[in-house]
Amino acid sequence: MKKIFALLTILGLVGAIAAAQPKLTIYADDTRSPVLRDAAADFTAQSGVVVEVIEIAPTDIRSQYITTTQAGQGPDIVVGAHDWVGELVANGLIEPLDLGVKAAEFSGAALDAFTFGGQLYGMPYASENLALIYDKAKVPTPPRTWDELLAIARALHDPAIPSYGIAFQNTVNNFYQFFPLLSAAGGYIFGFDEAGNYVPCDVGIANEGAVFGATLYKSMVDEGILPTGVDWDTLNALVAGKSVAMVITGPWMVDAFQRAGIDYGITQIPAIKGPTGAYNVPKVFIGVQGFMVNSMSPNKTIAMDFLLNYVATTEVMVRLLEVGNRPPAYLPAMVAAGPDIAAFGQQAAFGVPMPAIPQMASVWQEGGNAIELIHTGTDPAVALKQAYDLIRQAVGCP
Repeated sequence: MKKIFALLTILGLVGAIAAAQPKLTIYADDTRSPVLRDAAADFTAQSGVVVEVIEIAPTDIRSQYITTTQAGQGPDIVVGAHDWVGELVANGLIEPLDLGVKAAEFSGAALDAFTFGGQLYGMPYASENLALIYDKAKVPTPPRTWDELLAIARALHDPAIPSYGIAFQNTVNNFYQFFPLLSAAGGYIFGFDEAGNYVPCDVGIANEGAVFGATLYKSMVDEGILPTGVDWDTLNALVAGKSVAMVITGPWMVDAFQRAGIDYGITQIPAIKGPTGAYNVPKVFIGVQGFMVNSMSPNKTIAMDFLLNYVATTEVMVRLLEVGNRPPAYLPAMVAAGPDIAAFGQQAAFGVPMPAIPQMASVWQEGGNAIELIHTGTDPAVALKQAYDLIRQAVGCP
């Protein structure tokens, strides 16, 4: 009986130790998850800490992170964009980070993107922005101006085949890809004060330049040369079927061109002739991807050990570069960057960081709604003025 009792006691202690063993959970999309699982396997082998990488659709990660974290059930680490930071900090959902000596190994601009209120809230790993990817068989010489792009689009447009000269994601939730047209002639999101801080009540989404770009967009829709309602799956299908000649998209679409066997090129989005007669290269949002730590996690120290010593390595960062085709923010991984990365970098020279302030949430919503209003026949000036009013109302402007 004593032996049985002793055995049960030992088993109970083993169970208690196992129950007390910390476990890390990570939210990531299908692109990053495989790389993180491999890094996690090494971490577990060395530390004994189990790491679970939970795969979530890119469009759902932020909302699920907020919901589960507020309920006390969120992951320890989430992989996401720098422009989430303002909202997450305002809600107390992410932890300030100290990268220590490792900070010198990251791009200063990428670190700045994840800095809010003077504190760093993310360990960056890559930047991303839009550019023009084109099928060299259909477009031997890429357009330098929007007029040239329109001429190519008209010549190649035949929905009966189907064949489209130009396409990009333009559903209601894709204001990100609508912004370049608004920005070329002077549209902007928020203005700045003399210290370089955002002024949320200075909203430039409905100024003359923005309306000009939205009107240009509507003219393409009305002419029928730009397909509407194009979401991620539709765009992938067009590329897979070699049904589109030019796509305004980011490095995340390069794999689709490669899988389709398309000899592609990457170049700047063509310059647009604005109302003053001057040509301007459209500005694109620059986003920085990185790792953020849950402020409510009981495993913050373990999470930082994993990030600094098992993710912030040349091997893992190069693998993330290879699967994502995004310029690395981790400087030692730049040795693996190829010509595609350099081409997106040329467009990035005309980029602006996505505002990482909480007020940006209303821009995504109301700016996205403006796209749908334009699709259904609303005058662009009216659609953008409605977005402008609703953004200012949401921000609390007088």
